[in-house]
Amino acid sequence: MDKKYDLEERLVRFAGETIKFCNSLGDTFAENHLRNQLIRSATGGCLNYGEAQGAESKKDFVHKNGIVLKELKESRSTLKILTYSEFGDAILRSVLLKESEELCAIFGKIIFNTKKNMMQ
Repeated sequence: MDKKYDLEERLVRFAGETIKFCNSLGDTFAENHLRNQLIRSATGGCLNYGEAQGAESKKDFVHKNGIVLKELKESRSTLKILTYSEFGDAILRSVLLKESEELCAIFGKIIFNTKKNMMQ
């Protein structure tokens, strides 16, 4: 199976599972605020990955994947706030937090390796 497809599917799953998690949150001001923030960043990471696949140069590829990484880091931070605040299902929240950390590491490595290859 193509690695690009695998990563895209993983981002789609992360976004979808995040939406399911967000739909289970309560209706307080804080939960609504964090829900909206998390849905935007989790889906933004996935959607920007599609943009990165159409990059016009290696520099553009690094830039667009940098946006993906930024969105994933934002998702991770929001999940940490939700964890601290004890909002939402603890098990699903923990799974999403772990996945966001793994995706951050993957995209950090993609950016690092691409920049390294550009120097050669």
